[in-house]
Amino acid sequence: MLNVDTSAALNSYNKFATSSIENRCADKLQSEQDALLKEQTDAFEAFLVKSVLDIALKDENPLFGKDAGDEIYHSMYNDTMSKALSGNLGFSELLFNYLKERA
Repeated sequence: MLNVDTSAALNSYNKFATSSIENRCADKLQSEQDALLKEQTDAFEAFLVKSVLDIALKDENPLFGKDAGDEIYHSMYNDTMSKALSGNLGFSELLFNYLKERA
């Protein structure tokens, strides 16, 4: 009977399959980490924009009266505007790329 040694082929296949699975897991983990980092850099940019809006719109605004809850509405307005404006200034992308290179 003819004996064929397939152990070398099986070892090679197992190394390939294992490395392929490890690469896919690493890629998935990297993309998840990138998504979380992007979310945080966007939130940081929104925080910066809100800080600027709070200072810039500190003067009297005819949009908000002098009612009891005007400070709350003013803060909500600035928060909404900062979220809408964030991501368009490029600071989030700059910070994301910088932190991704450092990690």
